[in-house]
Amino acid sequence: MRLKIAIAIATAGRREVLCDTIRHLARQTRAAEELLVCPARPTDIDLGCLEGFPCPTRVVSGPIGLPAQRNALIAATDADVVVFFDDDFLAADDYLVQTERLFSDRPDVVVATGRVLADGILGPGFSHDEGLRLLSLAGEDPQAPQLTPTFNAYGCNMAIRLAPARSHLIRFDERLPLYGWLEDVDYSRQLAPYGRIVHSTALRGVHLGTKRSGRSPGKQLGYSQVANRIYIMRKGNMSPLQAVHGNLKNIAANLVHSLRPEPWVDRRGRLEGNVMALWDWMRGRVDPERILRF
Repeated sequence: MRLKIAIAIATAGRREVLCDTIRHLARQTRAAEELLVCPARPTDIDLGCLEGFPCPTRVVSGPIGLPAQRNALIAATDADVVVFFDDDFLAADDYLVQTERLFSDRPDVVVATGRVLADGILGPGFSHDEGLRLLSLAGEDPQAPQLTPTFNAYGCNMAIRLAPARSHLIRFDERLPLYGWLEDVDYSRQLAPYGRIVHSTALRGVHLGTKRSGRSPGKQLGYSQVANRIYIMRKGNMSPLQAVHGNLKNIAANLVHSLRPEPWVDRRGRLEGNVMALWDWMRGRVDPERILRF
């Protein structure tokens, strides 16, 4: 039986990037049953970019914040599988074909994430045209697809089987506000008891890593880098070793690069946020939602 697949995009502050991404998604060789977009604000979407899309489209309203917007998108669909794409992720044209094949052939899979061919989040980011070029250069993968277990999906491309999520009332944690740093880890681990979480090389795309964001300035993101890990660890969805290692990695990167910051990263703001979260942790007051009061 054909699966009902929904594409879901939560977006904030990237109106033009979102339009380019939606136009690119129209090239999928297997059309989705619906495309759902949840903008943080009404001005974050140009409704004209939905015209002519090869499946029904809907704009979904939800509270501001990536986890809350993703929850609103899930609540709005009766699909079998929802594929979350970041508003700056360029999926290979066969992404949905491969998604349907994976979830049909592997009923034990509850979450799948794909191979990011290039990730602009690690640098200044890619333009839409650069992303298309990188995707084109990758071409077809000549090797047989590899399916391997993974601890969590990468939120820029994250396919979820919704039956277990609905049955067990699993939601993105809205106490991880705004950008929702590591919300993909927390959600994946909530679903882990009910099936496999996998990485598939058949699911491919380029993450532009666009820096024009409506989510979090440096200090807010720096606080989240530390506070969210501590919070997720306390929930039991991350080990203490993972939390400590991840925090040390982020703090060290922000400390080193704050001496000569990259133009596209507010390293000093992130470092200030890191230190604030560590101080709150030492005092027993660390709280992911504190960034809303900055």
